[in-house]
Amino acid sequence: MTDLRNTVGDRMRAIRKAQGLTQQQLAELSNLDDAYIGAVERGERNFSIDTLEKIVTALQIQPGELFLHSQGLNETEAAQRKALDEYAVIVSGLSVKQISTLQRIVGEVKGAFEA
Repeated sequence: MTDLRNTVGDRMRAIRKAQGLTQQQLAELSNLDDAYIGAVERGERNFSIDTLEKIVTALQIQPGELFLHSQGLNETEAAQRKALDEYAVIVSGLSVKQISTLQRIVGEVKGAFEA
């Protein structure tokens, strides 16, 4: 059953890249070896729940975010998933007021596209 390992590895890589982290940086944040991080991302390693916890803690995400299946997404859906990952990184360090402002700005930009 490597499909789930590959899904988790692909999502881990996408989130790591959205956060602007290298494998080395993620390895340091998670107290894991960078070669191990690479193997997990490629779906080559059968990792433990403890390792999963280290990775999601280092990425500052919820565990479920690693289980979003990306196979079969069309080009638009894949671009949307990537944008959501990047948006999550942007809002992670903002206050509630700043997030509200950002949402308003995004809404205005979206409205401009609809016109």
